[in-house]
Amino acid sequence: MIKEILSNDSCAACRICCIFDKTDCWEMPLITPALAAEIKKDMPDIKIRKTGECGIFEVEYGEDGLARCPMLTENGCLLGEGKPFDCRIWPFRVMKKGNVLLLTLSPVCETVSELSVSKISAFAKKISEKIFKEAKKNPEMVKDYIDGYPVFAVREG
Repeated sequence: MIKEILSNDSCAACRICCIFDKTDCWEMPLITPALAAEIKKDMPDIKIRKTGECGIFEVEYGEDGLARCPMLTENGCLLGEGKPFDCRIWPFRVMKKGNVLLLTLSPVCETVSELSVSKISAFAKKISEKIFKEAKKNPEMVKDYIDGYPVFAVREG
């Protein structure tokens, strides 16, 4: 979804969005029931922990204190274009503050953070309706707002 501002090569060189420490495990992608069924059909050993209607991957933290998404391989994501919505919109995140939904940008994506604010804003405006529509369909994907995340679009929840 965001290839217009973030190339596959940039993602492949970084992969920060696929590796989690214990302070950012809240960023793990939401796995919808439909996606969970697909994953279980093709990869029965992958564990998904329910978090409500949806779930997240069960991961183990290595000696380095990091957990890698079980879909991450040397060649990228095993799920390709079928990856979770959270992954397809990274580094954007839907957050909430009270009854207001916010389309925010994670400050840890160096490639997108280097873009001009006007370019990010124009792109966010283009994709915000689709993202907010998905957030209404899957409210579990909406995270509480964290200070420091720039806001690029706002909708009443």
